[in-house]
Amino acid sequence: MGCYTLIKTQKIPASLNEVWDFISSPANLKKITPAYMGFDIKKPELPAKMYPGMIIKYNITPLLGIKMLWVTEITHVSEYEFFVDEQRIGPYSLWHHQHRLEKTDDGVLMTDIVNYKPPLGFFGDIANSIIIKKQLQKIFDYRFEAMEKVFGQF
Repeated sequence: MGCYTLIKTQKIPASLNEVWDFISSPANLKKITPAYMGFDIKKPELPAKMYPGMIIKYNITPLLGIKMLWVTEITHVSEYEFFVDEQRIGPYSLWHHQHRLEKTDDGVLMTDIVNYKPPLGFFGDIANSIIIKKQLQKIFDYRFEAMEKVFGQF
């Protein structure tokens, strides 16, 4: 069954150090996640920065008010360039999310690349075309706006 990709780019009028410091801090995840997702990190005493092998556990409410556990592992980190989180437990059959940063003349280009596979085979493909793809777009649109509130806009 289908594996899908969502790509979202954003220009940010800030230094590479400022943007990296913000996005690589697990404490800031809640700030860029819509409230309706019920995003709650289960371990409140997180380290200041993400590192390879780090496991983060959340409660989320992605759909219909159903609360579920989402566990991600930070699998790769290249400081000031990118990090990758991969789902270990959660709503997807596959979730691989790259957070990439590139210094530009007037700030930073941030690119999110999400490769995901819904559960339930053929039914997951139908759910993706009706609900999941739109829901993910809404979440990343919210993140775009949240980053603009933190860093300003072009």
